[in-house]
Amino acid sequence: MSDQAPVVSRSVLLPFIIVTSLFALWGFANDITNPMVSAFKKVLELDNFRASWVQFAFYFGYFTMALPAAIFAKKYSYKKSIVLGLGLYAMGALLFYPAARWESYGFFLLSLYILTFGLAFLETTASPYIMSLGSEETATRRLNLAQAFNPIGALGGLIVAKQFILSRLQVEELGVEAYAALPPAEQATIRVADLQVIRDPYVLLGVVVIAMLVLFLAVNMPEKAETSGNLGIRAAIRRLWRQPRFAGGVGAQTFYVGAQIMCWTYIYQYAESIGISNADAVPFGISALVIFLIGRWIGTYLLKFVSGGQLLLYFAVGASVMCLLTIFLVGSWGLYALVGISFFMSVMFPTIYGIALEGQGEDAKFGAAFLVMAIVGGALMPTLQGLILDIGGDGYTDARLLGVPEVNFSFILPLLCFLAVGIYGWLVFSRWQENDAPVVGAPPRP
Repeated sequence: MSDQAPVVSRSVLLPFIIVTSLFALWGFANDITNPMVSAFKKVLELDNFRASWVQFAFYFGYFTMALPAAIFAKKYSYKKSIVLGLGLYAMGALLFYPAARWESYGFFLLSLYILTFGLAFLETTASPYIMSLGSEETATRRLNLAQAFNPIGALGGLIVAKQFILSRLQVEELGVEAYAALPPAEQATIRVADLQVIRDPYVLLGVVVIAMLVLFLAVNMPEKAETSGNLGIRAAIRRLWRQPRFAGGVGAQTFYVGAQIMCWTYIYQYAESIGISNADAVPFGISALVIFLIGRWIGTYLLKFVSGGQLLLYFAVGASVMCLLTIFLVGSWGLYALVGISFFMSVMFPTIYGIALEGQGEDAKFGAAFLVMAIVGGALMPTLQGLILDIGGDGYTDARLLGVPEVNFSFILPLLCFLAVGIYGWLVFSRWQENDAPVVGAPPRP
């Protein structure tokens, strides 16, 4: 692979840095929310399936708003799309205040749903914009570089979740059984206090996002105006879906995101099954993100020597092996294997994204929408895993499947997802070349 073209040229370095900050911002939202599945389960006394609705509401918002976000970006500009996304993000976070006041689980879910409307605008816009800031040759490497800052924000989200939410929940200190034994009046008092603990970091996050919105209003972002008022949505969608590399990428992205959210959400349940509390399990989540970040940097470097498809295949095989260890190693070693999966997940999202959008020109705005819609895998897959966890009851070791507790067995779902990603990677480098000529009929990228 040639490395003559710079990954980021000096002329666009400032816009690159500013837009890259968004990757950390939505990483924070993702990973402060993952532990909330367990937190809401305990505070509101939910089963595993109902608790998983947190992830369903969060990731279904991406599916709902990704295509409208792409249409908005196409019709107006990347900058206006980012500003609108930040506004929706802030609104959803601030709605946690009335949700806690009304003690309504449904209101919390609605707040998360609206919050991810904003994230859908940001992700649909930021990734193709980053890819447009330079040559097609280095687009996937550039996106991997920007995405490397996502786990930094995610680390911040996990640290806040541990220090300001999980460690302060009274129901966590008491234990589920002791909490259930309390008189209803005392339970109500604790529930009000714990919901306020959950509320406050999100409200503060909303204020921070508003500050970012003001910054983006003042920033000049280089962008070529559309040459035609005709959006050409149908023609663009037809061009995209005729390409197996793109269509396969949307499918692979759906499976990957589902696997990632399952591994990062249910790490707390896996830890609890071997006697580790939610608050004490956060360091394992942080370790997973640190490993993820290391893997992202290593993977970005490896793309100088191997194709994106090859890297996907190799990392998918590694993730599958770690999943098998997670399933069949009962105890601490299984938890360590679950943490280790993050290394192999690290390159998957941006690499699939870059491969699928390479050479799409202005069609990339709509292609990005479908790839962001694929995040719906994070809504569907954890819900299925929650159903597996409920097979024997509300606990995590109530039944044994294939000789292991149901929490271990439930990781067969991520295993199947990684196998699908591996097949896509193999097809890309063996049959669908990443460096094909740009798509005929696709308008040039600005």
